[in-house]
Amino acid sequence: MSSPIWHPFTQHGLGEPIPLVTHAEGAALFTADGRRVIDAISSWWVTTHGHNHPRIMGAIAEQAAQLDQIIFAGWTHEPAETVARGLTGIMPPALTRVFFSDSGSTAVEVALKMALGFWLNTGRPRQRIVVMEHSYHGDTVGTMSVGQRGVYNRAYAPLLFDVDTLPFPAPGAEARTLDALRHLATAPEPPAALIVEPLVLGAGGMLFYPPWVLAELRAICTAHDILLIADEVMTGWGRTGTLLACAQADVVPDILCLSKGLTGGAVPLAVTMATDAIFDAHRSTDRAQMLFHSSSYTANPLACAAAAANFAIWRDEPVPARIESLVERQAAALAGLQADAPIIGARQQGTITAFEVGSAAGDYLAALGPRLLAFFREHDVLLRPLGNTVYVMPPYCIGDDDLDRVYATIAAALRTL
Repeated sequence: MSSPIWHPFTQHGLGEPIPLVTHAEGAALFTADGRRVIDAISSWWVTTHGHNHPRIMGAIAEQAAQLDQIIFAGWTHEPAETVARGLTGIMPPALTRVFFSDSGSTAVEVALKMALGFWLNTGRPRQRIVVMEHSYHGDTVGTMSVGQRGVYNRAYAPLLFDVDTLPFPAPGAEARTLDALRHLATAPEPPAALIVEPLVLGAGGMLFYPPWVLAELRAICTAHDILLIADEVMTGWGRTGTLLACAQADVVPDILCLSKGLTGGAVPLAVTMATDAIFDAHRSTDRAQMLFHSSSYTANPLACAAAAANFAIWRDEPVPARIESLVERQAAALAGLQADAPIIGARQQGTITAFEVGSAAGDYLAALGPRLLAFFREHDVLLRPLGNTVYVMPPYCIGDDDLDRVYATIAAALRTL
């Protein structure tokens, strides 16, 4: 009997095999048919310290014996308070307020609502949102609206709202991006906010741009009173080599979105952090000015316990050293691959490496993508190319042997295909 499950980003009509994973440890997944699979993409960019980290698993188990779930509208609990205090202790000091949600998409939806609510509640209503070409911020209606239009959301176009789009700051063409924002900033209807993925556009093809561009975007927003939303759902928690990608540009956004690595990748949780100015614009004796957003599982205690344990790992264990080591090992592995294989556009940002196969232009529906995916799956490596763009983003705990095997498998795939 076939499974009744409808999997995400999966074309079931192709009949591709779907392995059954039974357990995981560190950088490895184990399947029902006895295979050990190297997780080279951190299970869709979420797993930081490795699967089933004992401190995170222990925290979840301990919390499960005390409090599983409670409404968060007008109530609170200690795990949420611990996470909020922990975040305000390690994130930029200007980000004083923590709003909980349950996924990266909802964190961005909340950020958009915060931005529009800020302008309305301060008596200066603005509606325009500025985005970057090739960006991706999630799959809910609001996040699809601020992402790249195309194959991801073509069927849902009637639901989406209009945005203003900046060209991607490709090497040598960064001024075009900055000039486009300056032009929008001085328009008769100024934008409410600019939303960016700092330094790395993930699903758009692992496209990288330099910190100085992000710093200039921040400066333009500041000069023209435009809110800056940083979507660090993927880039946060060390992926780019620093706790936040924004840190490399010495940039503090007005609104910050975090998820994925917030719990070490163990369970779903997200936060949207904001400045006092954003919070104060919603704080009133008028109930109509509150932020109208929630989900049933806002600040779920089990998820918050996992996040608190993640903070403890960052505090007590040499996580920055592990990240630095992975950055160096990734660089060496990519250089070796580049010397031996026909890859295009080899690049690295922190712990992330990426390149194209066959064509410099990324194409999510490229025919090569499923062939690469099948080869990697058959050779017990979890890599999920973005069309003809291959990227490696492993947990920080991955060992040398496993990382070498990942790149050896990539090289074999290129020779074979």
